[in-house]
Amino acid sequence: MERSPERRRLPPLNALRAFEAAARHLNFSRAADELSVTPGAVSQQIQNLEDYVGAPLFKRTPKGLLLTDAAQTALPALREAFDRLVEAASLLTAAVDGRRLTITAAPSFAAKWLVPRLGAFEQAHPQVDVWLSAGLELVDLGAGEVDVAIRYGAGRYPGLEVRRLLSETVIPVLSPELFEAHALETPADLIDLTLLHDGSPDTDESCPDWSMWLAARGVRGVDGMRGPRFNQSSLVIEAAVNGRGVALAKRTLAQADLDAGRLVAPLQIATAVDFAYYLVHPKAKGRLPQVKAFIGWIEAEALAYEEALRTIDNGAGI
Repeated sequence: MERSPERRRLPPLNALRAFEAAARHLNFSRAADELSVTPGAVSQQIQNLEDYVGAPLFKRTPKGLLLTDAAQTALPALREAFDRLVEAASLLTAAVDGRRLTITAAPSFAAKWLVPRLGAFEQAHPQVDVWLSAGLELVDLGAGEVDVAIRYGAGRYPGLEVRRLLSETVIPVLSPELFEAHALETPADLIDLTLLHDGSPDTDESCPDWSMWLAARGVRGVDGMRGPRFNQSSLVIEAAVNGRGVALAKRTLAQADLDAGRLVAPLQIATAVDFAYYLVHPKAKGRLPQVKAFIGWIEAEALAYEEALRTIDNGAGI
């Protein structure tokens, strides 16, 4: 049976906030700086909380503050409670503004794969306003400002709901014009071409660079380190489209240009990598109708894309 408000006796929220900050820093002054109050105010809030629980929360020693056993026991649950409060506040905001769906993704994936498809989602769900933020930094989903994220990685995202969307491979690509000017029939033919390097900041050791790719195929006489380098996958693909050289490109991001004939992959050598694209979100966000709609839509899009890719590969003999 649910407790009535009269029986749910809670300590002051400000006292709990002061205790959590002071326990994290083990220093009242640093806690005061974080909370934008004076150290005296933090000390008073701690005293109020100690009066409430009837026991000390800190041991004051010559070397500084230490937590009592009771405080150490209660602190993890208190931190979880604050996380839940942040989550609840974000859900309240989303419920008030139920039209908005906030998504974050890496710039290259957003530009090359997601944005060209988003119009279909918006047409199917005209009541939802999509806010897409593309950036290289990982957004803290626990802060509640973002509903869902699409991340390229190993799939380990503790505390979040995780769905695998797309696998990834890398494949050499170049413009049709450059291919016509330089017959590229074997990896050894790369000796006459500029190599374009994807220097995007992921740490997938299974993803080969040009040096690794050439060595795996026994190619000698081609310097795998030469050529321009780009910090985003979409930039190295655009450089290849513009005829600047041959890119060892992430295929998911290059496939639209391959389909449109802006790029060709004459060697037909695709190398699978360990990283993949994942849809992640806080568990509570999954209850929002706009998030449910987006999850269903993007999973169907990813499935259709990978089925189409298998058809292409079977026809090409990859």
